[in-house]
Amino acid sequence: MPTTALDDVTDRLSQVLRSSDADAWVDLDRRIRADLRWGRRIPAVHTWFPAAADRGPTAPELAVALCGPDGRTREAALPHVRHSPELLPLVVIRCADWAGPVRVRARAVLRAELPELPPEALGRLTAVALRTGGRLRGDDARELLTAHVRQVSAADTDVLLGNGDRAVRRLAHRIAAERGLLPPARLAAIAAADHDVVVQDLCASAALAAAGDHVDETVLGPLLASRLGRVRAAGVTALRRAGRAGEAEPFLYDRSALVRACARWVLRQAGTDPVPLYRAACAAGDAVPTDAPLGLAECGDRATDAETLWALTGHPRPRVRAGAVAGLRVLDAVRFRRLAPLLADDSPRVVREAARALAPWADHFPTGALLPPPKGAYEEAAREPGTDPRPEAAPDREHRTRGRLALRGIRSLFGHDRHRADG
Repeated sequence: MPTTALDDVTDRLSQVLRSSDADAWVDLDRRIRADLRWGRRIPAVHTWFPAAADRGPTAPELAVALCGPDGRTREAALPHVRHSPELLPLVVIRCADWAGPVRVRARAVLRAELPELPPEALGRLTAVALRTGGRLRGDDARELLTAHVRQVSAADTDVLLGNGDRAVRRLAHRIAAERGLLPPARLAAIAAADHDVVVQDLCASAALAAAGDHVDETVLGPLLASRLGRVRAAGVTALRRAGRAGEAEPFLYDRSALVRACARWVLRQAGTDPVPLYRAACAAGDAVPTDAPLGLAECGDRATDAETLWALTGHPRPRVRAGAVAGLRVLDAVRFRRLAPLLADDSPRVVREAARALAPWADHFPTGALLPPPKGAYEEAAREPGTDPRPEAAPDREHRTRGRLALRGIRSLFGHDRHRADG
């Protein structure tokens, strides 16, 4: 094949080899075949491949032959991949080829090359196999690579745990957990720090299963201290098995609803009713835990606890006020006239919760009262007396302005002196 015709393929191949994206190999296969099929840039493979095969094809030539539309050429090109192992991802794609002889030869070539592969190359091939596994005939390569990953050494598996492809990382963690290659403490640490929710759940469950009835601090510590709610919830649930159910109480006030629910379950299993604990926490004045109002609403009684939450809408800490508003919404205890003044709260968090709670009464408000004000409204309101003109005061000024604009319409309905009355 003329050298100039290979320039485009060479550039594409070099980009794919530098990339860690398995989809890049699928796209390379598709684009080369499209160029050959429509006669763009690349001469027909049968006009040059026999000679190239005799002298030993270059990597770009071999890539073109492996991706061409002629099945006999694809089959003939496969044995040459042993001299260009960087093209093995294309062999994985050919394992799902629509031509039977090509599939058979591709699987044989792939099976012969797998034992010598370093873990990094194995990760690249596995990523491509997992991408093409959903094709009509793609399950063979996926099963072959998955079976091989299950048999590699613990050191190679450890390398795969840090693979850049999400699907490969998930597979490696699942296999490592099934084979018992990771101790419970490391599984817990991975669950607490990993950014993938699938890996989090998998490792948290595996850590607790591996620990059995002897869940110690090396497992519970990372789980309970994780910034991820799903992982903390697994740790809180395990407190009961560890005989430490009393330690679930602080998690009644966790920011995650799932963690709060698990804490309530653990305490109930130990014979402790969480509702009195919530009521006591909500009566603690300045020491009210931030999410205690919302937790009380999740398990409390509207007739008994609604007034407690209404009182907390005036708490000095914004997060507590916001939690109280959210709790009123959960308890279905919102009274729109009574709650409307919080649309002018200094805290954006409280304003958002108030607008959300008042949404069912949107038809009681002037049009747009619960939405951001129109363009230019902030500038107009900023000229009102008492407004801080400094640029650094803009965020607070914006939220005060939003509330002021909303209350203008509300007061037009209920009257300036009556807008705080109960609904």
